[in-house]
Amino acid sequence: MHRSTRTSRLERDPDSVWSVVAGAGAGSHWYVDAAPFVVRGALDRALGGAGRRWPVPDGALLDTGDTAGFWRVGRARGRTLELVADVRAPGQVTLETSVAPDGPGRCTVRQTVTFEPDGLVGQLYMLADLPARELVAELAHRSLLAEISGAA
Repeated sequence: MHRSTRTSRLERDPDSVWSVVAGAGAGSHWYVDAAPFVVRGALDRALGGAGRRWPVPDGALLDTGDTAGFWRVGRARGRTLELVADVRAPGQVTLETSVAPDGPGRCTVRQTVTFEPDGLVGQLYMLADLPARELVAELAHRSLLAEISGAA
């Protein structure tokens, strides 16, 4: 109940996929502009949070410690990107995306959304939010795959 994972095998070079997964700079980025993250940012703002307050960094790739949208980059190494949500929630939301080589010119992309609840309210929230979390995981994964396809 704490995790939702999506995995896709792609006929793409892992380095080119990683450049989309962790890509920064000008333009659209799946981790900020995917519909579920836009909605979550608006909900956060409605609940008194800051919403999607941080611009995407100017560099080519996200790095550990960067901020973008409502995410703090916990890790961006070894083709693993860990984003920790800075939103109003009774617990911690983490989105981890990894890119692993899967043969010549191929890779596997895995995304896991994790919710670690705080206290009884967090436990109840985790149960009530499970269908929404599954939908967010699916839509975020599709958004990433679409951005990867568009980068061809």
